[in-house]
Amino acid sequence: MVGPDPKTELGTYVLTTEYPKITVVVPTYNERENLPVLVAQLDALGIVNLNVLVVDDNSPDGTGTVADQLAAESTGTVSVLHRKEKDGLGRAYVAGMTRALTEDSDVVIQMDADLSHPTSAIPTMLDRIRNSGAALVIGSRYVAGGSTAAEWPWHRKALSAWANFYVGAILGLKVKDATAGFKAWKASALTQIDVGSVRSDGYSFQVEMNYRAARQGLKIAEVPIHFEERVEGASKMNLREQLESALTPWKLRFQK
Repeated sequence: MVGPDPKTELGTYVLTTEYPKITVVVPTYNERENLPVLVAQLDALGIVNLNVLVVDDNSPDGTGTVADQLAAESTGTVSVLHRKEKDGLGRAYVAGMTRALTEDSDVVIQMDADLSHPTSAIPTMLDRIRNSGAALVIGSRYVAGGSTAAEWPWHRKALSAWANFYVGAILGLKVKDATAGFKAWKASALTQIDVGSVRSDGYSFQVEMNYRAARQGLKIAEVPIHFEERVEGASKMNLREQLESALTPWKLRFQK
């Protein structure tokens, strides 16, 4: 990704070549229509040292092949980690984050491939990482200025709000959007929470990652985002993940 003049300012975030390596980890499963759009949006940010790592779980729709093509067309800023089978969102993130750490990334951003997370929030998230002392910055639907998709029916909005209240009440997390999947991490924070040992999946993965960060005393910040409903493809959430999400806060609370 070739950025603009390093002195260009985007919001409060100054794009400088001195900024450490940033890796955006994007898990994919049947996202061949969305992935090229997301990569183009990330490229359009013009952020120097921004890289994309696609973690594809052998998508039957050929997303892995599309990812390889995007990598070949990039100037080394897009790479692909192919996994042999669909093994859950949590495992995909752990694999991608672990790869990003071994490749000396200084900031690791996690986001969905379905275009529900606005890339326009990334400069603000990086600014918080750089200037506020935050080790984790969450793109939040539930802080002032944030919002959920207008297309969501009332019961889905209620379920999402209840899930965050439920998690907060059990774990005492001072986080408004504990189930959010759009986050920026200092690499040192991922090492400190031992990301490779995380075994939760789905929304539970997001909750456990937040909980580990809080238990380590890491500073967590939230910035508002508008969450969009996916246009192409289908949601991957299943009943098993929903049940795990309900049980995980209790497991975390009572674990040694």
